[in-house]
Amino acid sequence: MGKIIGIDLGTTNSAAAVWENGESHLIPNAFGDYLTPSVVSMDRDGTVYVGRIAKERLVTHPADTASVFKRFMGTEKIYSLAGKKYHPEELSALVLKRLKEDAERYLGEEVTEAIISVPAYFNDLARNATKNAGELAGFHVERIINEPSAAALYYQCRSQMEDAVMLVFDFGGGTLDVSLVECFDNIVEILAVSGDNHLGGSDFDQLIADMFWKSCGLLRNRFSAEDAAIVLERAEKCKFELTVQDAAQMCVTLAGREYQMEISRKELIREAEPLFERMAQPIRHVLSDGQKSAREVDAVVLVGGSCKMPVVQKYLNYLLQRTDIAVVSPDYMIALGAGVYAGIKERDEDIKDMLLTDICPFSLGVPQYNKADPNRDLCDVMIERNMALPVSREIVMTTVHDRQTRMRFEIYQGEAMYAEDNLPLGSITIPVPAGPEGKEKVRVRYTYDINGILVVDVQVISTGREKQLVIRNDKIKLSEEELKKRLEQLNKLKIHPRDLEENRLVLARAERLHRETTGRIRELLEERVQYFNDYLGRQDRLSINKARKQLNLFLDYVEERCLQGTTLGRTADGFPEWYESSRQAANAGEQEDYRKEEQKYERWRGGHLTS
Repeated sequence: MGKIIGIDLGTTNSAAAVWENGESHLIPNAFGDYLTPSVVSMDRDGTVYVGRIAKERLVTHPADTASVFKRFMGTEKIYSLAGKKYHPEELSALVLKRLKEDAERYLGEEVTEAIISVPAYFNDLARNATKNAGELAGFHVERIINEPSAAALYYQCRSQMEDAVMLVFDFGGGTLDVSLVECFDNIVEILAVSGDNHLGGSDFDQLIADMFWKSCGLLRNRFSAEDAAIVLERAEKCKFELTVQDAAQMCVTLAGREYQMEISRKELIREAEPLFERMAQPIRHVLSDGQKSAREVDAVVLVGGSCKMPVVQKYLNYLLQRTDIAVVSPDYMIALGAGVYAGIKERDEDIKDMLLTDICPFSLGVPQYNKADPNRDLCDVMIERNMALPVSREIVMTTVHDRQTRMRFEIYQGEAMYAEDNLPLGSITIPVPAGPEGKEKVRVRYTYDINGILVVDVQVISTGREKQLVIRNDKIKLSEEELKKRLEQLNKLKIHPRDLEENRLVLARAERLHRETTGRIRELLEERVQYFNDYLGRQDRLSINKARKQLNLFLDYVEERCLQGTTLGRTADGFPEWYESSRQAANAGEQEDYRKEEQKYERWRGGHLTS
């Protein structure tokens, strides 16, 4: 078996890493660089150029050179280079093939498998196109990893943070991706994603170029495209200078005359105000969708080369009102994180196994009878956007008319309140025994994975009759064997969290202690179990894990302090103090997590949290 590597297939640059000697190491290319430009160029004689040479040909051979094709992965966009047509995944495959060759030369052995990163917002088509690109390059690609998950994984591995909420700000040359990521035990889960596909470091280049034209009193349209390209190139260099010094000078010779402009960081900040406001929008969105405040974020992690700009870092300091923003190898963090996951995939003993989750980019729902307007069904959301995948959710629905003999369920995708305003994906109908309104109940379950497969199961509770509908994206080509394998994997998800062994165990333990206690302790046990059951009903894996950990802590308290001789029956008023004193060796992060969960429990007791 050959080596596994991790790859950051970037819009502007790509990089690869490998797990060796207990660390993730970057792999240099033929030039000794860690970054390979994601640029491909062709000659009429069939010669293919990838990376630095191809980037140089953007100026000399623009018609036969392509870049930023990652933006169009999974689409029907066609690139014409040297008289031949290419899809974005075919161009990406050439970049991946070059990374494979570099890795095999560096490692001195065959590389057979790759973990490839993708933006969290990539849909199933874009993800499948990325996987196809890897296969075309000669890799076996079993796993695609989300870029913010990779960044969080590397940061966690480096900082040794066990449980944390991270805001990953990925600001590259052409795109901005913001993700809220939570690490808990061995799970790295994306809570929410947002971004701007047309905002990046190149916008600062263009801004500085525009400032130059204006400062020198020149009209851009009076100069050639080549002159404009030179000004833009010098603007980019000026931007780089401003990353290491407070002011820079931009000099350009146009039509035999030299023009100059002095620019300071302060001036750039003033002129870039609209760009900064666009940066703020995705941050607000992920905090809102993830139901977190800026204060609840434990770490802000900056990713992408454009994050090295001091003005960007200062703006985030200002916006988030914090100074502890982590800038750790922003150019390479995603690749290094993919390298960490390659180590996990190889079952390396130096690193513990981690579960990395994907998210659903849209909501999936089922119609709900609308008594106020029977002609317009509401959309009852089964799987919400930003929910971790794979996921399985179940609800029970009842008949709405007397003597109703069948129930029809339409499957919808979208965020609209009314079902008809969303995208219909299919429908399933099942017969039910005739009876009065509300008597017959049907269990409806949606099971979905990021590979584009949605399984809808319906079961009539009174008769046990079942029907199933499998919905998949036709543009994703799967063999019958592959489809069968993925359906088997999804079937494993169809167990309600209440039936999982670890949850049944903690409930059984609570029931035993309920029998052994009296008075206030027994009442508090009932409340704690009800609280945990509330989370089980939400069927969210990460929340259930936290609630289970909290319940086990309380059960520890009951056994250690309330069931020892004469202390039987004492109240639980001392629980917080007991936890603090019994966990002196625990780190501050665990203490803070405990306090947060107790605050949630107290709000729930007060009726402020519901399922």
